Amino acid sequence: MKDTRRTFLKTTGLLAGAGLHAPFRPDRPAVAAENAMRTMRYASMPKKEAVLWQQEVRAKLFDLLKMSDLVADDTDIPLELEMHASRDEDGYAFHEMEMNSTPGRRMQFVATTPTGREGPFPAVVFLAGHGGTRHTVYGERGGYYHVGRLLAAGGYVTVSANISQHAVYEAGRTNMGERLWDLVRCVDYLLARDDVDPERIGSGGKSLGGEMVMWLGAMDERVKANLVSGFLTSMDQMEQNHCMCWKFPGLRELVDFADIYSLIAPRPVLFQNGVDERASQFPPALALEVFEELAVTYHDFEVPENASLVAFKGGHVVHVPSVLGFFDQHLRKSLKLVPFAERTRL
Repeated sequence: MKDTRRTFLKTTGLLAGAGLHAPFRPDRPAVAAENAMRTMRYASMPKKEAVLWQQEVRAKLFDLLKMSDLVADDTDIPLELEMHASRDEDGYAFHEMEMNSTPGRRMQFVATTPTGREGPFPAVVFLAGHGGTRHTVYGERGGYYHVGRLLAAGGYVTVSANISQHAVYEAGRTNMGERLWDLVRCVDYLLARDDVDPERIGSGGKSLGGEMVMWLGAMDERVKANLVSGFLTSMDQMEQNHCMCWKFPGLRELVDFADIYSLIAPRPVLFQNGVDERASQFPPALALEVFEELAVTYHDFEVPENASLVAFKGGHVVHVPSVLGFFDQHLRKSLKLVPFAERTRL
């Protein structure tokens, strides 16, 4: 972690003590009091105890998210897939899909599948943030730089879904729980495909998409590698100048974001943070602070190298080179994929 810290500080300019984009810390006594109710905060412990802590926190969070019935062992919801449209792209096919999310609700999503090569393939669920759709990550706008298209062209099965809704669709659910469950169903879809390697499924996203990667990686251990861009922060920070859709009853009394990220351990996670992020949004200094807190869990699992933080020149955008490098490192294995340099010329 010392190497990660030094590299991050040097890249952001914080190494010289410049205090670049220090965390926005409003004087909010009520928030401070709420933060003190973080009853399941992670503290360093032996690995066996850490696993038990993770299991307990997941169970409590599933209850708060109103998802316990959906994740029960006896819950079996058929996908009942429909393909609405399909087109061939350079090296992959692009599909408009629909499936069951719950017994009473359908969801739409995008899937891409490699063409002209044999699987099984690695797969990535990649997500856009607020205002984005299931198509956004495949385009240039919004700071995504065609990242979904580059992954697809590189030999990955990819999936993207709409996760920026604010309505609660079914009685007795929560907005965050419904968003998360749709992503769990995306993983179900990938595992139902014969051409996907179940041990090489990852997730990535920016902003709200990164937040949902946090939730998916924390709550679904089938996801083996997770990449979070522009969402390494604290709940105190998110109380001001942000959409409050992240918050639901009982959450702050239980954990902070660092604790949720700690549920991903020991699986690999990469955080991206632009050095030009605004102080009121996702400043580098705060990202480092939260990273050092969650990194304790990775030390307890004896895999500190599996948690990384990358600073890059830019703002609230995806850093494509480290996205492709991260997934190639952890999901590619022996599969011959299109080299990164060729993908960036597509």
